[in-house]
Parts: sequence; C-alpha cells; structure tokens
Amino acid sequence: MKCMGIDVGTTGVKAAVFDEAGSILGYGFQNYGILFSEGKCAEQDAEHVWACTKKTMAAAAAAAGPDIAAISLSTQGDAVIPIDRDRNALHPAILGMDYRTEAEADRCAALFGDKALFKKTGMRPHPLNSLTKMMWLQEHRPGIRDRLYKYTTYADYILLKLGADEPVIDLSMASRVMALDLASKEWDPDILDKTGIGAELLSKAVPSGVAVGKLARAISEETGIRPGAVIVTGGHDQPCAALGAGVTQEGIALDSHGTAEVLSTAFETAQLGDCMYSSYFPCTYHVVPNRFFSFALNHTGGILLQWLRDNFCGPDVEQAKFLNIDPYTYMIESAPEGPASVMILPHFNGSGTPWCDLKSKGAILGLTMDTTRQDVIKAVLDSLTYEMKINLERLGEAQVEIRRLRCVGGAAKSAKWMQLKADILGCTVETLAVREAACLGAAMLAASAAGAYASPMEALAMVQLDQRFEPNVISRQLYENKYRTYCKIYDTLKQLNHIL
Repeated sequence: MKCMGIDVGTTGVKAAVFDEAGSILGYGFQNYGILFSEGKCAEQDAEHVWACTKKTMAAAAAAAGPDIAAISLSTQGDAVIPIDRDRNALHPAILGMDYRTEAEADRCAALFGDKALFKKTGMRPHPLNSLTKMMWLQEHRPGIRDRLYKYTTYADYILLKLGADEPVIDLSMASRVMALDLASKEWDPDILDKTGIGAELLSKAVPSGVAVGKLARAISEETGIRPGAVIVTGGHDQPCAALGAGVTQEGIALDSHGTAEVLSTAFETAQLGDCMYSSYFPCTYHVVPNRFFSFALNHTGGILLQWLRDNFCGPDVEQAKFLNIDPYTYMIESAPEGPASVMILPHFNGSGTPWCDLKSKGAILGLTMDTTRQDVIKAVLDSLTYEMKINLERLGEAQVEIRRLRCVGGAAKSAKWMQLKADILGCTVETLAVREAACLGAAMLAASAAGAYASPMEALAMVQLDQRFEPNVISRQLYENKYRTYCKIYDTLKQLNHIL
C-alpha cells in the first residue's frame, strides 16, 4: 500500500509517497514566499500555497505511481485563513510569526488570566496564537463578515481543498488555537463567547488519523492520483515530525533543525504545572491517541549559521565551492575541537523558551586578537546546543525527563555536530534513515486510517534509525564546565539588552 504525506511549511511544501516499510517512492517540493509589512505583519497567499501543494502532489505521484491509497497532512501552526462556503480564502493567511495581535493577546489575558487560560487550554496568551488572529480579523476586516464561513488553519483549509466532506480540524492543531478545553476536547463556550468568535465559525475538532472523505475528482485529475484516495486528518508539523521520528513515548525527544530549532516531546498525562507555564512550554495533543505534546523553541537555529556564512565566511564558501562540498559542511568540519574559546548568546531574534524574551539580543563574548572565524563558528554550534540543554533541564523540572534525542534537519547531516550534542546534552543522539520526518508522520497517519496498520503506534514500524552517538565522558565534563558559565550570560546581559 502506498500513502502520501504532505508537509505544508512556512516557506515551502513537500509531498512524499511511502510504502509500508517507510521507504520514499516519490517526492515533490515547491517554494513560496511570505509578505512582510510594517506593524509586525506576516501574511501569505493561501490560494498560492494550495496551488503549490497540488504541484508537489503531482510530482510525487508521477514518481511513485497513481495508486495511492490515502493522503494526510502535516501543516505549519497558528496561521489563520478565513474562507467562504466555496472553500476559497477571503483574506491572506495571517501567519503564526505575525505579531500584530499583541492587543488581542493582552485582552485574552485580562479576560481569563494568563495562568487560568493555560490550565484550561494548554496555551498561555500570546500574539502567535490563532485565536488572537481571529479576533483581529473580526475587528479590523469587517468586509469579510457577510461571506465568512469558517476561520481555518492550514490543516482544515487544505483538507477541504482535497475533498473532505465537512470542515474538520485535528486535535493537535485545534489545541494550539487557545480555545480548546483540553479536558473535554471541545471548543470552550466561555472563551468563544467572551472573544466574539462563534463556535459555528470553527471547524469540528476530531482526532488525527481519521478518514474524512475521498480525494475530489478534480484534484485527482490535476495531480494524477487515482480517484477515491482516502483523505485523512493529519496534524501540526511538530507532532507529525515527532511521529515520523518515533517520538511517542516519554523519555525521548525530537530535535528538529530548520530556520529555528525545535525540541519536541510526548507524555501520557497533561502537564499544566507552574514550571511548564513559566517556561512558556505549551501542552497540546499529540497526533497519536492518549498522548500529549510540548516543545521548546530557539528562534535562531540554522538561520544563525546562515547569518555567519553570509557576513563573515566568504573564504569558507569559496573553499567549499572549490572542494565541491556544501559550505555548511565545510564550516562545521573546519571548526576546532572541544569547547569554543568564545561564547555566543544566540538571541539574534529574541530568545525562545524558557524566557520568550523578545527584547533579548545576540552577543559574542570573550573575543581576543587571537580569535578566528572558526572559533566563532564553533561558538555558534556550542551555544545553540547549550540553549537546548537549558530547555532540557527546565523540562526535567516540569517532570518531563528526556534521555534520548532524535535529530532531523540540516544539523543531522553532520556527525561532528551530532557528537557535540551527545557530549553537551549527556544523552544518546540518533539520526533517521528518512529525514523528511513530518511527511513520514503524515503518511503514517494515512497508512493507519487506510488499514495498512491498526493504529499510528503500530505504524512506527515505518520509522528506521540511521546513526547513534553516545556521550564521550571526557568531552562531556569539559562542556559541562563551560555550560555553567554560559548559563550566566542571559541574566548578566538582560538589562543592557533591554536598554539597547
């Protein structure tokens, strides 16, 4: 049986067809843009994203063959798309990174209380949350009201476009809206009433991995996929990637490297304690039954290496070109061994968890006349890993223990960086045979709904590991000493950075 997983990301969409063993049979990819404007606005042409999605589906199907049994989705979180009854967007998608809704977030905090809202929904008030964007549209875009049918995320929007029978949103995405009661798995009437978002304007919340229709004939003709392929609810991209990495049990986490770095984990009981709240760790539903999900976030992951490459590493780029290798590979491999002689606070776009301090800034400390750009490259690798160690320790304080890490994304290509992670974090680090974990996770949901597996948990047979890295005892101690110094940097510079 062949199943397709589609990953609708922030700047591009991927589609991959897998067999029951988890091998990729066909693949497609399309880039698209983001429209940034003043006032912290970030929008996207949702209809263009849908057009790109169909192209990736067609490319993957052309390579794998048309006999695809089921299709499911992994989608970027928190974006809001108002649609009409014809399933067309009435306004550009307002993306999660769009922070124009600070006033609406403050209003939610005033209405419900930060901690009370977190205890009920697993989400504390923040401008990235979908509910604040719906509130903003209600007030600032009254022209769409007469034609408005639903406020959707990319999850329910793309499902409807594919041919879902009715508007449905999976629980992993619905629990990110900040309006779902975690206990009842239903939209909370008090929250909706006080924010002016009618329940009729939201899609029905259902579990991930549920068949909700069949591929529309017009889409079948356009993509080359056989008519009648089952459409299956997917999930938010982070828990989908976690499923695709086999992260469904306590004690294991997924470290995903992209523009940002995200550390995701699963647990069996909702964690809504004070430490989770103060650390800005959300508590949402996983895409597998009877599991909850949370993640830590560093806003600057791969983008910090890109900044370094573009501004300071011209000679390294030229040498990599001469050697016909990837410039990042050359930069990482040329970095010195052991803890860096300088230290970096990687808050170039504010800090992520556990502080979520948007006023924090980046810093390079310990520079001398002997410092080289290779030292700074190594400091970037060290600091990004130190940030994740701080989050791992904070998760441990919240009773979420991590003993094993699985890595996907650009960093997973480097054995040197993977060993560095094992040494600093003090845990086993593994990489995956299939790096497109979000696509695989979506395909696993599709495969279980289509009957290839009895459940998403049984579909874990599709996940195959690649390499394993264990901590080096001597290196671990050297990094531990340096880490204790690193932990002092944020507090030391906080007041100065806020002034800056």
